[in-house]
Amino acid sequence: MSLTFQDASARVDAYISQFKEGYFPPLLMLARLTEEVGEIARVIAHENGKTPKPGEDAGDLEMELADLMFVMLCMANERGLNLERGFERMMSKIERRDADRWTRKDTEGQDA
Repeated sequence: MSLTFQDASARVDAYISQFKEGYFPPLLMLARLTEEVGEIARVIAHENGKTPKPGEDAGDLEMELADLMFVMLCMANERGLNLERGFERMMSKIERRDADRWTRKDTEGQDA
């Protein structure tokens, strides 16, 4: 399955658009975004030594990251933003800015 930002954005918009309430207001979406980041932090902590509380699920990082993406898509849709364009702009920025920042892997003798 191949999914573009545009596809994901349209699917989220189709889902949200079926409800009279529509998208959450911006500050509530920011709170939801923060909540999802906290849930990602909890899963990572559980994967790296923190013992879950009794009865607490260790969590599913894939699902938590997808939850975060859903809220980000909602926020972008509500604001009329294009995340595909934003992602391309961001990658261009870091590819230029950080081109020599890190030590490159030696690819000699390795299969590409």
